[in-house]
Amino acid sequence: MNMFKTVVSAAFVSVGLATSALAAGVEINASSTGLALQGYDPVAYFTEGAPTKGDWQITTTYDDATYRFASKEHKELFEADPQAYLPAYGGYCAFGAAMGFKFDGDPSYWRIVDDKLYLNLSQSIQQRWEGDIPGFITQADGNWTNIALEDPAALLGQ
Repeated sequence: MNMFKTVVSAAFVSVGLATSALAAGVEINASSTGLALQGYDPVAYFTEGAPTKGDWQITTTYDDATYRFASKEHKELFEADPQAYLPAYGGYCAFGAAMGFKFDGDPSYWRIVDDKLYLNLSQSIQQRWEGDIPGFITQADGNWTNIALEDPAALLGQ
């Protein structure tokens, strides 16, 4: 593992996250059952301005991931234009993507920037990301083309 990977890995472990916190998905951060956003409604961030748990009875599948919604109206909005509501970087941590890694995005640490939903791993990571949102988005966008299809553990050299 090179020095950069060691430093970044140590930073994420220092906030209480070991590699076991890595997402189960590859391009989309979904649980082993295929559930995206840990069951949170992707539309609610835009309509309610807050993370909202989805109803297990109101779901749809998009790109092999299952999304839950708080209402049928939210499901309809999503199905009409999924790209408008999908989180950046497949729901992985935006700061992690900027560093070239894929860590779980926590639905509680989020921000909408230029009509795109971004998740981060923890409160402390969210605060670091907020220190230079445009710069970190530019870095993450550049990295994502190379890491989107990579297994999260492989990016850490494991």
